[in-house]
Amino acid sequence: MAEPTPLTNQLLIAMPALRDPNFARGVAFLCQHGEDGAMGLMINRLSEYRLGDVLAQMNMRSEFAEVIDAPVLIGGPVQPERGFVLHAPAGNWESSFRISDQISVTTSRDILVAIAAGSGPRHAVVALGYSGWSPGQLEQELCDNHWLTGPASEQVLFETPLEDRWEAAAGLFGVNMIQ
Repeated sequence: MAEPTPLTNQLLIAMPALRDPNFARGVAFLCQHGEDGAMGLMINRLSEYRLGDVLAQMNMRSEFAEVIDAPVLIGGPVQPERGFVLHAPAGNWESSFRISDQISVTTSRDILVAIAAGSGPRHAVVALGYSGWSPGQLEQELCDNHWLTGPASEQVLFETPLEDRWEAAAGLFGVNMIQ
């Protein structure tokens, strides 16, 4: 993709009227946005897997309960077999895309090896699949009032419980989603 736009490093918060089951009450973090479209990761959709399951599928293991039991999220409906690690600090991993000074998304095995060993990034969210928008699609969804947008918050991305992220993300911008 070309140079990032102001929507890169933003949260997309689904408005209450958005009924698509992939995105209803969802929060997406936009990793890339440009003339070729947009790519993001849902940060509040729990998958049926734990990180220990993913590591086992990759013939890796960890001795750390917090790693083994870490949730794996559904990043979106596109390529659900592909893994992404959204993390801070950015670090130097084999296949990373730097989103901001602090946040990157990495798709290489080396970050999972480090996480399994307890030496990974301070904050990490592991997701399977991603959310994608074709050129102009996200802009049209914004015009149609499907999403509220605003700057990403590391607290919402990495520290807020999954079930609270939709309301917490909207609350960053003074919006109460629950009437």
